[in-house]
Amino acid sequence: MIPVIDLQGESVPERVDAALREFGFLLITGHGVPAELRSDVRRAAKRFFALPGEAKERYAATVGERGWLPPGVEANGYAEGTPTPPDLKETFAVGADQPIGHPRIDREWFLQNVWPPEVPELESLVTAYLTQMRALADRLLLICARALGIEEDFFTSRADHPTFTMNINRYPPLSQVGPPEPGQFRIGPHTDFGTVTILDRQLGVGGLQVFTLDGEWIDAPYVPDALTINIGDLLARWTGERWRSTRHRVLPPDPSAPDEELVSLIYFYECNPLTEVVPLIGDAEPVVASDYLMEKLRAITL
Repeated sequence: MIPVIDLQGESVPERVDAALREFGFLLITGHGVPAELRSDVRRAAKRFFALPGEAKERYAATVGERGWLPPGVEANGYAEGTPTPPDLKETFAVGADQPIGHPRIDREWFLQNVWPPEVPELESLVTAYLTQMRALADRLLLICARALGIEEDFFTSRADHPTFTMNINRYPPLSQVGPPEPGQFRIGPHTDFGTVTILDRQLGVGGLQVFTLDGEWIDAPYVPDALTINIGDLLARWTGERWRSTRHRVLPPDPSAPDEELVSLIYFYECNPLTEVVPLIGDAEPVVASDYLMEKLRAITL
């Protein structure tokens, strides 16, 4: 079973190593991210999502950009070569916005964030949340380095000006979107692309599932106040596939809960965009982080 690990407890690196080898997922407590801040971000985001469609259209964007990703622009299943209908969600996306002075990289990865004046508190709340997420992501990368027995700052020294994205995903209720098409999910089966992902999720019938080594889909455990952590393709590649970048999906809305509406806060962390990722073991070809990630993002964009 996917473990729950207290970051304030004992044998944390060893337990993280075991979890990432078997599941690619774990839950963490003792993370220090205030529950009130997470609730406030979710509440402000719901105010944005409740705006009329024509108001949200002013901030319309597509995958990899900043602003509102309306329903229909993303299908995560395509990242693994699985054609699916569009994911049943809408997203407010923010990310790294401090350029590095490299025109192409800045244009692709360090876009200015968009803050709708209709919800004035959203900027300060999300900015505070991003600060918490960056600190926690670096903390997790330090633990990852200890777990692998390499220099403690191996990953964080390559993430002093990183790319990252935060998606606030709203999964509308069945009563709003109607019956899903065959093979349609709130998020289709996929792996994440970067180093570590930090998820603050809500419990739901149409919730998160993880694909096990036994080839079965299981419901991800839910523990109040815990955060769900998984690693992405880039970190798995870095470790020579010692750790799993695990397939996961978010189930479609279920007829047993027709009014279920969920909002997830998802922080995707990466590394400095021009980092050459050379596997620590094995003979896989090195990749440049930004090129590798951009290929993945293009695959899921409709």
